[in-house]
Amino acid sequence: MFYQSNFGKTFKTYSTMTHSGLLHSHQPMFAFFQRLSDTVLLGLSLLLCLWVHWVSWTLPYTVALLSTIMLFYILAEGTGLYESWRSSLLSDEFFQILYLWLWVMLILLFLAYISKTSATYSRRVMLMWMIVAPFVLILWRALIRYSLRALRRLGHNIQRVAIVGTDSVGLHLADNMLNNPWMGFEIVDFYDPSRSIGEQPLSKHAIKVRGGIAALLEDKNKRRWDKVYLALPIYEQDKMQQIIEEFADTAIPIYFVPDLFLSDLFHSTWQSICGFPTIRVYDTPLSGMARFVKRLEDIVLASLILILIAIPLIIIAILIKLTSKGPVLFKQRRYGLGGEAIWVWKFRSMTVCEDNDNISQAKPNDPRVTALGAFLRKTSLDELPQFINVLQGGMSIVGPRPHAIAHNEQYRKLIPGYMLRHMIKPGITGWAQVNGWRGETDTLEKMEKRVEYDLEYIRHWNFWWDLKIISLTIVKGFVDKNAY
Repeated sequence: MFYQSNFGKTFKTYSTMTHSGLLHSHQPMFAFFQRLSDTVLLGLSLLLCLWVHWVSWTLPYTVALLSTIMLFYILAEGTGLYESWRSSLLSDEFFQILYLWLWVMLILLFLAYISKTSATYSRRVMLMWMIVAPFVLILWRALIRYSLRALRRLGHNIQRVAIVGTDSVGLHLADNMLNNPWMGFEIVDFYDPSRSIGEQPLSKHAIKVRGGIAALLEDKNKRRWDKVYLALPIYEQDKMQQIIEEFADTAIPIYFVPDLFLSDLFHSTWQSICGFPTIRVYDTPLSGMARFVKRLEDIVLASLILILIAIPLIIIAILIKLTSKGPVLFKQRRYGLGGEAIWVWKFRSMTVCEDNDNISQAKPNDPRVTALGAFLRKTSLDELPQFINVLQGGMSIVGPRPHAIAHNEQYRKLIPGYMLRHMIKPGITGWAQVNGWRGETDTLEKMEKRVEYDLEYIRHWNFWWDLKIISLTIVKGFVDKNAY
């Protein structure tokens, strides 16, 4: 009871400081600057391409520019492009912009084709713009980053920070700051009541513990740091309450770095509910614009793939009908988004169509598998009908592979966090599959490894990662020694 009451007081104080402006972020202003600069650069790059080819700016080019900006922003929001530059790598942003731009151009080409307006535009201008625009965006970002780094090397734009708490969370935070000096953080002091004054928590760095909570409160008016990060264990609520209340009369931003007992499963984030801050522990990463982006990705890719594989689908269906008795397609109940049962389609590869509470996984030389079915399972061709499931909305192209309901009920009791796989839609391919964890899970360890990769994908989902998994699936091929 004491724990709950104390945590509530700390959380209320945090909420008050947030609304009073003591805890705020400059990210909205910075993101606005990024969006504005991208808009200007896209327009100027198109203007440059028109000028080079002596083509006048007409209404169709205005429509093309506005459509491009709108699509770019929609996809960028879903992939987190406009997050802080201070904590991201230029190489990641480079590939992210290229992937985004590729998708924008594919969608625009598709729209121009179905609207029969492609002849309205100069092909030379549009081709040049397709090449020039993304590199202009990347060069601008590189210029900003290197300018900021140069300023930081001269001692400008450096943020001096103190870290309170030297357990695993505090030291992990310190390591990230020290291993990425371009981010502009300088750790001045550690404070920890459980360590001796002068102790060096990080053996490779000469940053010392200045003292405990009393020393921190004594130093708070000396302007030794620009920011303070609270990384105390979650049971130290009384100390955090004291620190937050004492810092209420300063202008020093203070950040709480939670050591949540379930953070090994999902990254926790702040969310405001009617003005009240909450910590999200378990939730889907696909909400709002991100959900729209992933659904758009699924619809576009599944449609294109189904057009390309239409003839192979017909051939496989005929071969199944000619070589064995039974239906061409086999449907089985599996868990989908939110743990709701969905029907998943596959080409029938066995002499049976099992869908009950006791399903045996396919094994090497399984007598239930037909001769053609063995080939289809080995090459994953039996899963091609699932692109229809994607268009129907029950599945995604990339996501955790759906298991039979009987297997779900078995493993949810054995593996902590197993059902968290259903925070997003199941997929045809996934992070676990491209890392070799597919096929029979005849041991608990194999299923644990598959779940581990699935949860890692859900934790860090972004548009670029989906494309990476799709690319790896194509490069590595569909044949797998573990598929029977």
